[in-house]
Formats: sequence, C-alpha cells, structure tokens
Amino acid sequence: MGGRNSYPDFRLVHSADGFEIKGLAYPGREASYDCNSQVPSGSHNGRTIFYVFGRYPAEPDGDTYPVLDLVICHGDFLNANHEYVHKNRSVKGFGSYGDIMIRDRKMYVAPTPFGLTSGTAHHQTLILPADALVDERFEQVGELVRVESPQIVVGYTFDLRSNSLTPECVANPAQGREHRFLAWRLQGMAGERVRMRNVAEVVAEVMAEADEND
Repeated sequence: MGGRNSYPDFRLVHSADGFEIKGLAYPGREASYDCNSQVPSGSHNGRTIFYVFGRYPAEPDGDTYPVLDLVICHGDFLNANHEYVHKNRSVKGFGSYGDIMIRDRKMYVAPTPFGLTSGTAHHQTLILPADALVDERFEQVGELVRVESPQIVVGYTFDLRSNSLTPECVANPAQGREHRFLAWRLQGMAGERVRMRNVAEVVAEVMAEADEND
C-alpha cells in the first residue's frame, strides 16, 4: 500500500466461489439433470463451485413459483474429478458429397442431490465436504459417503451405420476411495436425517429419465 494510485488489494476474486443454479419442476424429473456441455465439478479455474438445486411446483397456483425445497451442495458431491477439461470437436467428410461436418457436442446427465439422497425433500439442506468449516448457526443432519467406481470411461465410439455408442473404460486407479460429506441445516430446522441412497437404484432412475428425455 502507499502512493496516490495505490489501493488495498481487496479484490473479491481472491476468495470467489462459483454457483450454478438448477431449477427442477415438481412433480417431474428430479433424479437427474442435463449438464449443458460442462461436467459438474467442485473446482473450475481455481474457484470452488457449488450447485444450487431448487424444486418448484410444475403447476403453480397463480403466477408465482415458490421454492418447495432447496439443496446447496459442493460440486465434489456430484463429481470429484477436477482434471477433465470439456472440449467440443468435429469431423469432416460426412454425407454423399463429403462436405458435411459432424460436431461432437457432449451433453452430460448427472444425478441430483434429490436423487442421490433421502431426507432432502421438503427441506433446506447444505452438503459440504466433511472437513469444511461451518459456524454455530448450523446443525449436522447427516453423514454422506461417496465411493469411487471400479472403472472410469476414458472415451467412446459412435457407429453411424448402427447408431450404436460404445464406451471405452479403464480401471479406476482411485477405486474404492471414499469422499466424505456432511449435511447441514440451520439450527431449529433439523427435520428428517439425510442419507445416501443405493447407488444401483440411483443409476437405474438416471437411465430411465435419460431414456424418457431422448
């Protein structure tokens, strides 16, 4: 500091967090959501990312859309990988005359906190990594553990003749690693405890919703 053109370095970007808002109609699709060309992550460009999921009535009474329940979760609860970088790519030479381009623009479908857990419906819940600091205004309402899968997808091929999509998988070097999170609510709003649901059931619901929306 010092000098007439010097200013204290109070820029908010030094500790900035990012928030992505997701609205879900209720009743309706709630186990999964579309990630438009960007896989969920708890970190982006060096910033911590949080996801805000709010459910609103699909057929409201009047012109207002009240928030029925709310979950704010750290992005690592949805996906703990920070290394993957999304890129859109294209191939040329398609079609009878070889002058059509196919653009590979990926769409990701991820489970929501409402799909991954029980006890979050009709409440306001905050889900954070277990080592995150929380002040005395909050009380803990759940311990959640996510376990890394045996395999990870590293690529895929698409056959234009059969319209079949084939994934390429490798063994996950972090197989079995546990990522621990805690669920919190404001004091006096405890309500139902938050618990992880069965992974197989969640995957089945995500696949069913994806098929309905294809």
